[in-house]
Amino acid sequence: MNAPAHAALTRNLVDVAMGRQPADLVIRDGRWVCVQSGEIIPHTDIAISGERIAYIGPDANHTVGPSTQVVEAGGRFLAPGLLDAHMHVESGMLTVTEFVRAVIPHGTTGMFIDPHEIANVFGLKGVRLMVDEAAVQPIHVWVQMPSCVPSAPGLESPGASVGPADVAEAMQWPGIIGLGEMMNFPGVFSGDEKMHAEMAETAVAGKVIGGHYASPDLGLPFHGYVAGGPQDDHEGTRMEDAAARVRQGMKAMLRFGSAWHDVAEGVRPITELGLDSRNFLLCTDDSHSQTLVHEGHVNRAVKQAIQHGIPPLTAIQMTTLNTAEYFGVSRDVGLLAPGRYADVLLLDDLEKLTIAAVFARGKLAFEGGHLLLDLPAYPYPSWAKNSVHLPRPLQPSDFRLEVPVSLANEPRLIANVIGIIENQAPTQHLRFDMPVNNGDLRPDLERDLAKIALVERHAGTGRVQVGLVHGFGLTQSCAIASTVAHDSHHLLVVGTSEHDMAVAANALAAAGGGQVVVRQGQVIGLVELPIAGLMSNEPAECLTNRRRLLHRKRPASCRDSVSVAVG
Repeated sequence: MNAPAHAALTRNLVDVAMGRQPADLVIRDGRWVCVQSGEIIPHTDIAISGERIAYIGPDANHTVGPSTQVVEAGGRFLAPGLLDAHMHVESGMLTVTEFVRAVIPHGTTGMFIDPHEIANVFGLKGVRLMVDEAAVQPIHVWVQMPSCVPSAPGLESPGASVGPADVAEAMQWPGIIGLGEMMNFPGVFSGDEKMHAEMAETAVAGKVIGGHYASPDLGLPFHGYVAGGPQDDHEGTRMEDAAARVRQGMKAMLRFGSAWHDVAEGVRPITELGLDSRNFLLCTDDSHSQTLVHEGHVNRAVKQAIQHGIPPLTAIQMTTLNTAEYFGVSRDVGLLAPGRYADVLLLDDLEKLTIAAVFARGKLAFEGGHLLLDLPAYPYPSWAKNSVHLPRPLQPSDFRLEVPVSLANEPRLIANVIGIIENQAPTQHLRFDMPVNNGDLRPDLERDLAKIALVERHAGTGRVQVGLVHGFGLTQSCAIASTVAHDSHHLLVVGTSEHDMAVAANALAAAGGGQVVVRQGQVIGLVELPIAGLMSNEPAECLTNRRRLLHRKRPASCRDSVSVAVG
């Protein structure tokens, strides 16, 4: 906003506050959750002009005109809209538009997103796509420029890479709030030139540097990482992690998403050590569509904090004012006060965070269980829906696991195997004695040994890398495949049959990406994720239903089982 526009805005807000002009909307007689002063003030009115608050106080009757809409709060709590301090839209497998549609009913009116996943597929133009879509949303969506693409240099081959020049360019875009999580923490404390150059471009632009210190070592590497510049961190899972970050001047982001449940430990420095809660923020990091539909969004983190001893007002403060001040946007959001956007929650119960209505930018967005805003589908360019590149249909022979020529005539050998640990990211390095079958190593259902293959999908090289995996529990001829495969998002296939693996891979190539289940040559479940092979432009409820049926190994939605030709 330029200076003349800002002056016109403030003059209008003053006129409304003084009663010289009528408000567009007045919310009357609520209990003001005043996060900036730490008190709850009864019998409060809010007068709204356009998208912003003009007046908040004991009586707004002087702002009511013939055309003013009046909403009776009836003693309900008036709280600022919730802000998710760190998250990845792509983890919900939803577009920005559909993610926003899903979270408004849960009280989210602002999100700070790191589009790290689409950056691994499309690079800077993928980030720009997310920035442009974020700009047209009815709630606030700020974007952090991804920092680590690839996330493991030398070990991954993503569809694109990001460097200091890209970061410098993105820092000039409207909507970019800072640098996304600095995942390469060894690079930071080791003085990696590229990582420090990216952080320098962000610092020079006056924007925040997101952190990601995924190590329990709080010794010199941790101190070196903090000295490098990251200003927040969401990777701590222990009480001592959160305390150490705050003591070193960072903001401790406490996660409660679909997979990461760190709030219980993360609030202990506040409840047990007496640390200042103003240095703690709440976030989700990753929320699957099922979680959004059935459980909620960042409101779940607020409830968790309350359940673990944080006073309700303080918990709300941790996901409103704390977040807004950290990112430098508290002149616009994070509190109910004049000049701020009218992002207001009407709550029936403060402790349970029961939401009766949501106002976003001065408009009633949700009430009575219904979303009241129109969110048109975002028009994606064709290149965004063309991300699975195979030079030819795959054949069963592409999934042979050839043994070295020198061992081809051996009856058996010791094979390296990836060991899956249920519900955990780390894997085990296992070794199995395997029979050699015509120069190939074959799956073994009795020992829960399947084949796993990475199919390069970005550059169309046709490369297929095959290995063995233990722990999927597959008991019949079948295969599963996904183009969501952190962090470089190639096409991953796991199966007990090379024929089914080929069918699965070809099915995803035809669909433009997604997730698929194949049994005995038939596609029995398919979820299309056509945007970068990562996201669906369907509403969250539809995607959730498709994924639920996929997990049951049935055809998704109303789709019939189809046969996909091999070759």
